[in-house]
Amino acid sequence: EDGPTHQPIETIPSLRMIPDLKVVRPADANETSGAYAIAVERSKLHSMPTFLACTRQALPNLTNSSIENTKKGAYAVVECADPEIILIGTGSEVGVCVDAAKEMSGKKVRVVSMPCWELFREQPASYQEQLLPKGTPKMSVEAAVTMGWQEWADAMVGINVFGASAPGGTCMDKFGFNVPNVVACAQKCLAGERGVLSDGSQGKH
Repeated sequence: EDGPTHQPIETIPSLRMIPDLKVVRPADANETSGAYAIAVERSKLHSMPTFLACTRQALPNLTNSSIENTKKGAYAVVECADPEIILIGTGSEVGVCVDAAKEMSGKKVRVVSMPCWELFREQPASYQEQLLPKGTPKMSVEAAVTMGWQEWADAMVGINVFGASAPGGTCMDKFGFNVPNVVACAQKCLAGERGVLSDGSQGKH
């Protein structure tokens, strides 16, 4: 079902490097509606391009997801005051972050959906600092190479290896996009570890 040619782990990070292109990776139906609204408005009003990277999985709607929140580029789907750690996800990985937060009992965890880096960069500095405060450990979770995430996160869960052949769900699990691995990496981040905490290499064994 899946194989090296069906795992374009470098595509999203590469597209994010293109000037004036907004790359939107929606996490549910509401964010998808927001992504279409962004694309239409940018095309009609500014003649500017937008790239929509939609999931093939069926995903539940997230708490707080909406067209307006999608236009901010990032927002909290699981909120708490004074979080001890912030998990940042895109696309279907946001749901994994939400489920991981539920397993981290006793810890104050904020989960952020970041469908569009470029739109979040355009938000006021006060909103950016409110959502992703500098003094709080932050960990990204995205099924792609980790290049670029250092702008937003202190630690990363990603895929920096290439290719495996199995059903999509099996590949995601083997590459570490599951609740136990995200929780384990979050605990490492809380303990002070930084950088790439999971690079998918476990899926190659």
